[in-house]
Amino acid sequence: MTRRSKVVPTAALPAAAMDNPQCNVALQMALELVRSDDELGRLFASVCSPAFPPATMEALVHKLRVQLLRHWREPGGLDRVFARFVAPTHYTLPDPPVSADARLFALAPDDAVDRLSGLPDALLGNIVSRLPVKEAARTAALSRRWRRVWRSTPLVLADADLFPVTSALSCVLAEHPGPFRCVHITSCYMEEFHGLLTSWLRILAVNAIQELVLVIRRWPLDIDLPSTFLDMATLTRLYLGLWKFPDTADLPRTSLFPNLRELGLCSVLMESRDLDFILDRSPVLETLCVEGNLFQLRLRLVSQSLRCVQIIGSFEEIFVVDAPRLERLILSEGNQGCTTDGSCSKVKIGHSPRLHLLGYLELDPGNHVLKVGNTIIKAGTKVSPRTMVPSVRILAMEVRFNVRNDAKMIPTVLRCFPNVETLHIKSGKTHQSTGKLNLKFWHESGTIECIQSRIKRLVFHDFRGARSELAFLKFFFESALVLEEVVILLDAGFTSMEEVHSKVESLGSMKRANEASWVLVTFSSDPQGDYIRCLKRGSDFSIHDPFVNY
Repeated sequence: MTRRSKVVPTAALPAAAMDNPQCNVALQMALELVRSDDELGRLFASVCSPAFPPATMEALVHKLRVQLLRHWREPGGLDRVFARFVAPTHYTLPDPPVSADARLFALAPDDAVDRLSGLPDALLGNIVSRLPVKEAARTAALSRRWRRVWRSTPLVLADADLFPVTSALSCVLAEHPGPFRCVHITSCYMEEFHGLLTSWLRILAVNAIQELVLVIRRWPLDIDLPSTFLDMATLTRLYLGLWKFPDTADLPRTSLFPNLRELGLCSVLMESRDLDFILDRSPVLETLCVEGNLFQLRLRLVSQSLRCVQIIGSFEEIFVVDAPRLERLILSEGNQGCTTDGSCSKVKIGHSPRLHLLGYLELDPGNHVLKVGNTIIKAGTKVSPRTMVPSVRILAMEVRFNVRNDAKMIPTVLRCFPNVETLHIKSGKTHQSTGKLNLKFWHESGTIECIQSRIKRLVFHDFRGARSELAFLKFFFESALVLEEVVILLDAGFTSMEEVHSKVESLGSMKRANEASWVLVTFSSDPQGDYIRCLKRGSDFSIHDPFVNY
């Protein structure tokens, strides 16, 4: 997860442009170019400082213009920019339940015994459902025994296995009598199937579709998703990618998805009211994932069923109003106030008595606001039972230790979560330093209950060996009475083991309140942070701690 700077320059854009979803997408793509370039990134950070010289803004605009023109003129250049922009969408999508490598083969000449055909119908159907759809349909030609197996087995279809996609997909949907268990449509280009999509969705609805993944490949993102998908009452899992969501203002107020348990919205242009509309009409929904920042997300969580909510991208406000079953709230990839109007992003925690896992919280008071109950949490806020979330056991937060006001938030925030047992702290990058906190500050901050008597595991991500990082770790070691394990994950910027040794050697000599605790210093198994953008990890409750990446 890479820290994003607050988007101040965009506030100067005309209001009409900011209200236009296409302008918002284009703006985000331009920002993505800036953030991926080291030189532009430093300029961008300067522009976003409280006071910056006009020359810096001029240099940024000029360099961005050069970059955009280069991509425009190169063959396929803009396509590559777009592909990089939407790549997280495909990373977020669930895998189809078929084996891409499965193929049919004739019996070997020295083995003439057909053992498969003697298996029960249910087992044959299970085998067929795991084959790519072309291979599955071909089983009907094997023998009379197999003739009806594919047609009597609930359809499992991934269009990536078809060519030409559009005509083959139409043929399969027409030939199979249903029901449809799982359909992934992710390989069609809009020009090829625009006229067919509505009829496909009707076929899916009639055939009791259970799992649907529907993604288009087209730029710009201005294609309305047909509202007929709202008629699929049998859906249990739904993922939509790169669509413009239909306006729900005039839709009937009846329940849409009475069986829907998992919903993923990946780079979808929509209004917050549309998302509220779906949540209100999905009474058994347990998992929600919103990926991409193509609209200003203001999410009010009022749900008696949600267990896991994962936001991948920027947002304006996440307000947990009433979610009695919510166990995980995972915020990843640029949620730190990167809104297109320059405002702060807000996380508000209300009624969520089962909330067990929370993070990443950005401790950046200038760009990010944390509110517990009716109280905004600031450095030095007096913590009371009304500002505590005692259910949280796993907490992850990102802090720039070289930014004084950010690091000063740590004691107060930790006091709001008194029962944390596993703490993840990610040391955020910054191009500017505004004062470092030494060991004296931490000693003067007073007792922090969760550090002293609760935390058993500390995972420190992206350790660079800065004095401010070492001061915090020294205080932590001296205070944590029940600490069992400390994992220091080194920043990817280290270039040699000698450099690593020079930065970590002091850790071994630090006094520890619990001498039985041990320290592991290693590199992350996923330095790019893809692990936390993976919905499969976040929503898999068999994985105790999805923030672990070593």
